[in-house]
Amino acid sequence: MKIIFLSIAVLIITITFFTKAKFKPEEKNLDYSIQDSLKKSITRGEGVYKDFCIQCHLGKGEGVSGTFPPLAKSNWLTPKRFKEAIKVVKYGQEGKITVNGQTYNGIMANLELYDDEVADVMNYIMNSWGNSQDTMVTEEMVKAISK
Repeated sequence: MKIIFLSIAVLIITITFFTKAKFKPEEKNLDYSIQDSLKKSITRGEGVYKDFCIQCHLGKGEGVSGTFPPLAKSNWLTPKRFKEAIKVVKYGQEGKITVNGQTYNGIMANLELYDDEVADVMNYIMNSWGNSQDTMVTEEMVKAISK
């Protein structure tokens, strides 16, 4: 009788252990999945940046003083201006803009990027050259931004 009781107790403990252990890796995999998605988006965004943005904002996002604002360590790439920054990349910008204390008065053309390209390039610039954001820009977030 003791053997049966002991066997049942061991079985219950084993099932409980494996049931709890099963959920922990899935939770961790969710974190890895988000990080993996962000890394892939950043990689794609680097390609978009090299194709469309590097001519004005230069290779390290430093821009051209008085002409093209910097993206490196930019006060425009903060959570406070998150939607505004996406809107500029999606639709372009005309008129005065102050970045890192310097005023620029020019035109950034609407590059007619697809929403996924806007998301990818935003993730790239928001995580490069001293910029660091916790929020991943998604295609859905870009679609929600209107003129």
